[in-house]
Amino acid sequence: MDRDSQSEDSLSTLVLEDIKNQLINAFRAIGANQSGHKEEPCAPIGCLSLGGNQQANEELRRAKIDGAITWLRSELLEMRSQDQQLARTLLGLNSEIQRVRRESYGGLEVEEGDDQP
Repeated sequence: MDRDSQSEDSLSTLVLEDIKNQLINAFRAIGANQSGHKEEPCAPIGCLSLGGNQQANEELRRAKIDGAITWLRSELLEMRSQDQQLARTLLGLNSEIQRVRRESYGGLEVEEGDDQP
């Protein structure tokens, strides 16, 4: 089961990294489209503030993406933990059911075995 959880970890990490890269690329494309349009000439101070503002927005978007990915990762880890706990509970119940069956049917099998030659 440890081997399976490691492969699930690596798979979920790859999926999350892929989603992260897709989101980053999408935001870059949006930023490139916005910066691709011609702007009116501005004073050097105004141009610097616009570039800085766009850079700040890009950093904010990246921070939001990273935060969302971190949240998703923690939720997936919690779900996996709950799945493992549920699997342990079900295995325990199955063992208990088998034990009870052995105890109940054990006496019947012996009695039936005495009747047969």
